[in-house]
Amino acid sequence: MSKRKLKKYLQTLDAAALREQLMDLYNRFPEVKTYYDFVFDPQEDKLLEEAAGRISEEYFPRRRKRAKARRSVAHKYIRHFRTLGVAPTVLAELMAFNLETALRYEKQRNCPDAFYRSMYKSYREWGQHLVHHGILEEFRDRFNGFATAVAVAGWPGREAFTDFCEQLQSD
Repeated sequence: MSKRKLKKYLQTLDAAALREQLMDLYNRFPEVKTYYDFVFDPQEDKLLEEAAGRISEEYFPRRRKRAKARRSVAHKYIRHFRTLGVAPTVLAELMAFNLETALRYEKQRNCPDAFYRSMYKSYREWGQHLVHHGILEEFRDRFNGFATAVAVAGWPGREAFTDFCEQLQSD
């Protein structure tokens, strides 16, 4: 169904029928419930804490022996935060936490090249997010600090981190 047809259909409903349909959606689809729960009681700090805990568990597990270190777990939370419409600073905080956790993890392990490429992609996304929302100044020290830490750690492709950092500083 197109948006246009949906709009036409919704205009034919009275207020009671519309409320009934929204309640049905709320009860049937967990995504709708999550959205409305967030809209009426955002609790961004709680969401951030939960996401940070899951990301940390991915790299430093308490229940199992080996870390999975999947970027997809953090990326899932980042997408979820975007869908909900979380404040840009909260999302930037999550992105920073993900990268800093990966940096701590890498110090203890010998990681494959795909790990470093993935972290560079996350770093670029973080930088683009900061610039897009005009909050680079607020995160400048952490952003620069991460590029410096990568250079000190000797990551493959560390020049790309530094170049991207310098590029954002000059814009």
